[in-house]
Amino acid sequence: MTIARNAEAPAGSEAAGSPWSPLRHGVFRALWIASLASNVGTWMQGVAAVWLMTSLSSSPVMVALVQTAASLPLVLLALPAGALADMVDRRKLLLASQTWMLLASGALGVLTVGGLRDPWWLLGCTFAMGIGSALTGPAWLAITLELVPRSELPAAVALSSASINLARAVGPAIGGLIVAAMGPGPAFLLNAASFVAVLGVLFAWRREPTVDVLPREHVFGAIRAGMRFVRHSPALQRILLRVGMFVFFTSAVWALLPVLAKQRMETQAAGYGVLLGAIGIGAVVGAFTLPRLRALLTVDRIVDLAGVVFAAVLLLLGVVPSFGVAFALLVACGLAWMSPLTSLNVETQSVAPSWVRARALALHLLVLQGGLAAGSALWGWVADSQGSPRALQIAGAGLLLSVVVSQRFRLRPTAHIDLRPAVRWPAEEVMAAAEYDEGPVLVSVEYEIDPSREEDFLRTMEIVRRMRRRSGAWRWGIFRDAARPNVYLESFLVESWLDHLRQHERMTVTDRDISYRARDFHVGEDPPIVRHLIARMPIG
Repeated sequence: MTIARNAEAPAGSEAAGSPWSPLRHGVFRALWIASLASNVGTWMQGVAAVWLMTSLSSSPVMVALVQTAASLPLVLLALPAGALADMVDRRKLLLASQTWMLLASGALGVLTVGGLRDPWWLLGCTFAMGIGSALTGPAWLAITLELVPRSELPAAVALSSASINLARAVGPAIGGLIVAAMGPGPAFLLNAASFVAVLGVLFAWRREPTVDVLPREHVFGAIRAGMRFVRHSPALQRILLRVGMFVFFTSAVWALLPVLAKQRMETQAAGYGVLLGAIGIGAVVGAFTLPRLRALLTVDRIVDLAGVVFAAVLLLLGVVPSFGVAFALLVACGLAWMSPLTSLNVETQSVAPSWVRARALALHLLVLQGGLAAGSALWGWVADSQGSPRALQIAGAGLLLSVVVSQRFRLRPTAHIDLRPAVRWPAEEVMAAAEYDEGPVLVSVEYEIDPSREEDFLRTMEIVRRMRRRSGAWRWGIFRDAARPNVYLESFLVESWLDHLRQHERMTVTDRDISYRARDFHVGEDPPIVRHLIARMPIG
């Protein structure tokens, strides 16, 4: 299979098509099918792991730590994984991480079948699987816009979520049956085999190589650049805040459902798998109703509504011992889980340009999995001291409170953001004016402004400030000439000449339009004067 990299069209520039439209693209379709098989294996493994832990330890804390062990590696590795996914060939990174997960799951299966059933071995192998998942996540999410046009991104993300949740609908039930019939070891081995399909598609995909004009970033420099982008992107900060507030409280379901199933509903592994399948059913329904929901409601309203529904599920689940009622509640839980998280994932990709997309998605996953890991540990501890029903009720009340608090953190509109590259390289003599490692570099832009428009100009320059800081500036200022009141000087510092050239490389169409808006205030006969000054002594 051969694909060409898709140019990123501005949001809304093409008809989004049907929810199935991304499956027209060959590589996306093949990866979707292969990932569905792999996701089924992952959910089988999840059921087998938590059920094995319930047989090894009766402590809710140890059971909840299975979820923590699966999520914690992403907390530790999200930033390096995101930086790697923006720096190296994402296909090769995915091949390595999928192979690692195959080996980790296979090792756990062999150990379990061989009779070595120790809770700490189980947590260790689950942690190793989490490492592979951490390396996979940012790269996997970031390749979506290489496989489908930007106009089909919401549908592609929804289909990817549907794959996970179709697997959630059948994988736990299959896993429960396998555990009941043959024990957890075979479930672990089948999960290892499920990675073969994904590896096959990745081997066959001939990803178009990127042509780098500038040297590749170093990992730690790339991490700093990603964090700088987030620090100066209020829109992304609000998205991440909403993700964290939602998953922290909803993690109580994932942490405590196996305990409720075994102790309160007195069911076995197959019954627990069916309950997890109910969440998957609800999530699949949500994936295919989400386009209509997004047409009727803003993302804020979708997240708020989902929070209220999920809170109701948490409050009721703790007092309902009936298996049938719990199944119905968990279907609603799945719908309320998928809709906001898919919408917030699309919003993240709508504000992060290609040069930093994997790092932004890594932070998105970090907040999501960090919330799951921290929440699972907390709710396990609360259940240990107060009981599982009480812990679920506290989590439900906290989720309702978070919906109220989130009214102060409404999301910024993203439809106007055009993330297509708009590289504006300086003249050749400027490109060659300094060595890459020379610096710091002071860049100044001199504007002549009508004093009566100063307030409008300064408001625009605040937007320019965030743009410069996101792309690499570590200090920025705007100054008025005391001798010439109509002259304003914008200045910003970057660490090196290479970092300034990267600012040019990172420019998007929206960034270019922002700089044009600033230059529209210039009333001089000649264009604004731009100067590049290379430091010759340490700054301080």
